[in-house]
Amino acid sequence: MPARLGPDLDSEGGLAALFAAVADAPAIGLAVSGGADSLALLVLAQRWATSLAKPPRLHVYSVDHGLRPEAAAEVAMVLAACQSLGVAGKALRWDGDKPQSGLQEAARLARYRLIGAAMKSDGVAVLLTAHHRNDQAETVLMRLAHGSGIEGLKGMAPMAQVEGVRLHRPLLDVPPDALLSVVEAAGLEPAADPSNVDPHYERVRWRQAMPGLSELGLDAATLALFAARMSEADAAIAQMAEACFSEIVRLDGFGAARIELLPFMGLSAAIATRVLSRVLNIVGGRQKPRALGQVERLRESIANDDVPRSTTVLGCVVRIKGDAIAVAREPGRSLPPDALLHPRGELVWDERFRIINGSDDKTLTASVADYLPRHRLEDFLGFKVTAPAEAIRTAPIVRDAEGGVLSLGGWSFDERITVQLLID
Repeated sequence: MPARLGPDLDSEGGLAALFAAVADAPAIGLAVSGGADSLALLVLAQRWATSLAKPPRLHVYSVDHGLRPEAAAEVAMVLAACQSLGVAGKALRWDGDKPQSGLQEAARLARYRLIGAAMKSDGVAVLLTAHHRNDQAETVLMRLAHGSGIEGLKGMAPMAQVEGVRLHRPLLDVPPDALLSVVEAAGLEPAADPSNVDPHYERVRWRQAMPGLSELGLDAATLALFAARMSEADAAIAQMAEACFSEIVRLDGFGAARIELLPFMGLSAAIATRVLSRVLNIVGGRQKPRALGQVERLRESIANDDVPRSTTVLGCVVRIKGDAIAVAREPGRSLPPDALLHPRGELVWDERFRIINGSDDKTLTASVADYLPRHRLEDFLGFKVTAPAEAIRTAPIVRDAEGGVLSLGGWSFDERITVQLLID
């Protein structure tokens, strides 16, 4: 397969195509570490912005994680490059104790937390990162080795939400040598992070294996094309699973789900797994990552009529009840603590319900229903309650200062209270 060429980085049209997804944004953030890739992102974004009649405001964020003595000088270099290009730059630092294990993941979380807060302060809604074609290829290889399904093998998406930050990756189809050429032509000298060649990290080991794979025809361009095709397949499965979800899944006001068993059994394995995964994600409150292997094993158990009286998967209790699969939130060892709901405020309860207080002057309290008797629930709701006990225990109740019940689960009894079950 011939190598795919990346976009034209030297023409105005090529730059316009590169940043088309954020062309209407009034302000854009750039994550710039000082390496060749992120410096190229800075140069290209500045070149694109200055070609526009009404350019967006560019804000560069450079993070010193406090892990290497050279990092402070690298951030200073980034800020100097920003000044020379007429772009606003901000230095951020991760202070405090660092974990002994999982350091890279902790640093990633800290980076997005710091940048997210700075973006909010600056009125910036989208952040650009310099992930390129080889990064995409390494991601695909890592996920393939970890047994990912199609959803994972599509690699990194051009647009995503990461740790609460809206992210765009405009360089995913650009090879790194092209980015280095941009930096060299701009007269900038990139920093060299030793962790990028440290085989202690899995990504580096895959990076070091890439030349050998390329000799066999599995180069970065081929892997990026594979990721794009997996993305198309994933979108098709997602579209079909969405239609099936609407037909055979019913969510109740306690946040529990009922899946019609016979239609579910008639679905293809890929679509059934996707539907089941989404149900577990909604009902389980996104407490744990969706582990494909566990979802697949549960689907196989259902298909083989081998589900025990009840089983616990990804924060959910799953049962076969007659002609349906019943899924409820697992109470776990501890239930959520009481939470105050301030006037004109909102909160997300147990990662499942968004509760909005529409009053101007009343502070309310959200607490867990726990062991509230069914006859009391039926008094509130006016109908017979058949939801699983676990779903009732974990549902939220909102009360006023006098103890009056204003909402229960997804039902509101007062116009000041809005409750939404989070289903996306």
